[in-house]
Amino acid sequence: MTRFVVSLNLQGYYLYLLLQKTKQHNMRFTFLLFLSLMISTTNMAQDATYTAENEGWLVDVDEAYAESQKTGKPILANFTGSDWCGWCKRLTKSVFIHKEFKDWADKNVVLLELDFPRRKQLPARFKQQNKNLQQAFKVRGYPTVWLFDLSKESKNSEYSIVAHGKTGYTKTASEFTENMDRMLSKRDSGE
Repeated sequence: MTRFVVSLNLQGYYLYLLLQKTKQHNMRFTFLLFLSLMISTTNMAQDATYTAENEGWLVDVDEAYAESQKTGKPILANFTGSDWCGWCKRLTKSVFIHKEFKDWADKNVVLLELDFPRRKQLPARFKQQNKNLQQAFKVRGYPTVWLFDLSKESKNSEYSIVAHGKTGYTKTASEFTENMDRMLSKRDSGE
């Protein structure tokens, strides 16, 4: 959200300078300033209202990283097509909505939803974030669920990924959590 506030301030300041520089206080420049502010405000509002399809999941990798650092838990990322992917919807119904999974997740992981919808529009920031992670993990089909840790380079604020494993559709919450527990065991043993 800070990026958009900075963007808002920079766009407004740029247009203010443009107005001062040209000394033309006409309607065109006033309209451009108004339009710039409206676009920035709309972007901020979209970011603020965008949430995951599944309750308890984050949508921002920066938030997931911060939570992961705070708790020491790895990130469990669900690459999904929430409004079109039949197997993704099945995974949600067979695993993610069940108490068994939610209890397991609370104890073991930070949940991150990376959505690739077709009928709804994501805010541009999240669309780009999800695309970048999709490319980094070489995700070719949905659903794909990755378990991983992130570290951040202090020089350039880029993330490094340590992947522990992936899975796709699983029939039951217990089957899913058992599979994830095996990955967590490998992570904890340093394999």
